[in-house]
Amino acid sequence: MRKKITIVGGGIIGLCSAYYLHNDGYDVTVIERGDITDGTSFGNAGYVSPSHIHPLPSPGIIAKGLRWMMSSTSPFYIKPRANWDLVQWGLTFWKNANHDTMHRNSPHLDRLLKLSRELMNDVRDDIGNEFHMEEKGILNVYKSEALEKNEIRLAKEAADYGIETRILNAKELQDLEPEVEILARGAVWYPIDAHIHPGKFVMHLHKHLAAKGVEFVLNADVLNFETNGSKITSVITTKGKYPVEELVLSPGAWLPVLTKKLGIHLILQAGKGYSMTFEKPAVNLRHPAILVDGRVAMTPMGPDLRMGGTMEISGLDSPKLFKRARAIYDAAMTYYPNLPVTFPGTDKIWSGLRPLSPDGLPYIGKHSKYDNLVIAGGHAMIGVSMATGTGKIVNELIAGRPTSIDISAYNVERYK
Repeated sequence: MRKKITIVGGGIIGLCSAYYLHNDGYDVTVIERGDITDGTSFGNAGYVSPSHIHPLPSPGIIAKGLRWMMSSTSPFYIKPRANWDLVQWGLTFWKNANHDTMHRNSPHLDRLLKLSRELMNDVRDDIGNEFHMEEKGILNVYKSEALEKNEIRLAKEAADYGIETRILNAKELQDLEPEVEILARGAVWYPIDAHIHPGKFVMHLHKHLAAKGVEFVLNADVLNFETNGSKITSVITTKGKYPVEELVLSPGAWLPVLTKKLGIHLILQAGKGYSMTFEKPAVNLRHPAILVDGRVAMTPMGPDLRMGGTMEISGLDSPKLFKRARAIYDAAMTYYPNLPVTFPGTDKIWSGLRPLSPDGLPYIGKHSKYDNLVIAGGHAMIGVSMATGTGKIVNELIAGRPTSIDISAYNVERYK
């Protein structure tokens, strides 16, 4: 009889875990609080980016964040509130925002990102490319001389990890986008990067898994768990109780809410991002780009164009701040002044919650409190980039096999 695996969380991490577990012969059930059409995996920039080797807490981020954090339209905003979990996360983030920690953590990000980049091609070839995966690289575009120097420095560090980089001047950058005027000093181009339509990837993978026999329990909130000693025996949801042999927790930003029900404390905050998708603009970009000055991501997705960004730490249930989306749009138009898109109505503005660990590394692994629990979360802004590698590692952990890469840095108890 096949061992039954219960996965809580139907975002891109949970679905990739289900994909590898099912392919390995396990009986898989996925429990998801939504309907897999509007989670954080759905509306993000869709980057598959081995170039993103620098963790979020990095040198200079604190000073920059202090300048930004009190403005609700800045790229980085923390809503002031009395909350011990936020204070603990902030203090730990501050302690990790230094050169030593960055250089210690970057190799671990590099290994998982490269593994996932390779596996994404395999998944595409297996299930079909209905999610518009394109391998055109990603441009990091800048306006100022100071940012040019910083991006070139980061490119040299990426090159030390074997990542190809190309430094483009303004003309070379414009040549890549002959139909759209670009006002910028230049860019760093990372050819290894790719992009997908993340919503279509999630929905297509869901359809593929359901057709293969993976069970989905949708629109089901997890209320609690039942345990017996060192075993989790069931998940109690608004749609009933589900027995557990092996449990995978991958609920995105809600991870610490659920681990708390199991007596496990994880340091993690939700970072809200916003995006707008413009359907079939008369002229579209040919290449995805990160607009460094405004921290805006631009992604052509088939015939459509998505722009998104910002980091807002304001809790799980905070309302949308539409002026933040307006700031994204305004920043993008300073780079592409003739782009034929207009700011949309509020009903067209999407937001989602990224799960932010305080050191820029995800939590992936077993927990000593329970014999049948694997945690996979805290992937921040690079969940799509790390999803396939994480899913494969989750499968290896449950199967008791050596993991494809060293995961000691992702220890789920590192802040115990």
